[in-house]
Amino acid sequence: MKVAVIGANGQLGSEICKSFSDKCEIIPLTHDDIEIIDKDNVYKVLTGIKPQVVINTAAYHNVPQCEQNPVLSFQINGQGALNLAKISNELNYKIVHYSTDYVFDGEKKAPYIEDDRTNPLNIYGLTKLDGENLIKNYCDKYFIIRTTGLYGKTLCRAKGGNFITTMIKAAKTKPVVKVVNDEILTPSSAAQVALNTYKLFNTENYGLYHMTCQGYCSWYEFACVIFDKLNLQTPLEPCSVSDFPVNVKRPTYSVLENHNLKSINLDNIIFWKDALIDHLNEIK
Repeated sequence: MKVAVIGANGQLGSEICKSFSDKCEIIPLTHDDIEIIDKDNVYKVLTGIKPQVVINTAAYHNVPQCEQNPVLSFQINGQGALNLAKISNELNYKIVHYSTDYVFDGEKKAPYIEDDRTNPLNIYGLTKLDGENLIKNYCDKYFIIRTTGLYGKTLCRAKGGNFITTMIKAAKTKPVVKVVNDEILTPSSAAQVALNTYKLFNTENYGLYHMTCQGYCSWYEFACVIFDKLNLQTPLEPCSVSDFPVNVKRPTYSVLENHNLKSINLDNIIFWKDALIDHLNEIK
């Protein structure tokens, strides 16, 4: 099977390329290779490759920058998804497209399932939801995967790191590290998401899926494990979201339940703390 991975040098894309390398023929595509907001370019590149599966990990996901650049945010997160969707039926490939917990407002205060009402609070969430809807409406063979709190060995290019590297840097440069204890999520390993993605796209159970590690925690609880396992000695203290100035509205509850994966017996992702410890042991 030939699989084209768009965003192959990113945090999730690089993990997918690594995880799939011994299972199928991987065609890694970076921004230098394909421009998803240009439909003609997408068509030219993909007709040359003739993939059976196209995995799109490319996104404009720097949340503050999305607020400042809503048009560009829609072009990448919405129009880019539409271009891949429209071409998919003609070239007969499956699409795997990643979305986000930010399509929800966090007011439910209980794990979100795929059918729950969406209500994005910011431009990033709104444009990612646009991408979801465009894919649903313009192609037949799609897997839309929402995930949250993603981290991996390759750093997020748009943000220059991830939460783990941010904590390591803060421990080295600050006398005390304060982390919010009232924002709840499920930290999810890119390696775990990649492994489950492979199992999913080898089916024909097309549709929308949540794909995260099991359980949930606050950012502070997440940080506590990082500090403990990496033996970071800087004092770590809990604080509130209200202690920080807010430039962009974000959901304070972002736990996703893998409801649709459970329904097809593919919810095989491990508990968040176990996945994090595995990751920390590797990066040591």
